Amino acid sequence: QVQLVESGGGLVQPGGSLRLSCAASGSIFSINDMGWYRQAPGKERELVEVITRGGSTNYADSVKGRFTISRDNAKNTVYLQMNSLKPEDTAAYYCNVPRVVTSRGLYDLWGQGTQVTVSS
Repeated sequence: QVQLVESGGGLVQPGGSLRLSCAASGSIFSINDMGWYRQAPGKERELVEVITRGGSTNYADSVKGRFTISRDNAKNTVYLQMNSLKPEDTAAYYCNVPRVVTSRGLYDLWGQGTQVTVSS
């Protein structure tokens, strides 16, 4: 079974930092793009940041200069380092791998979500 497992969310004060991790496991042949999305209560899910296998990134303007995405291709893992957190960053954060090549075919995978709450 191919799946994404997230970790690293929690409660942090404004200005603080958190690091999210997302590991893909299973019989995986290859992964291209990996990304993070978030969804706040009453709002639509939105892109936070994505990274290609080669390391190119694309991010939302709201996180520019504060969040950094990275990946370890050998571990099929993507990270999101979040600094200078603001209350408006509060949301459930979801890892996404839109194209996973496995022994059983292609999959668009989503993680289970991890809650990030920024509050004093």
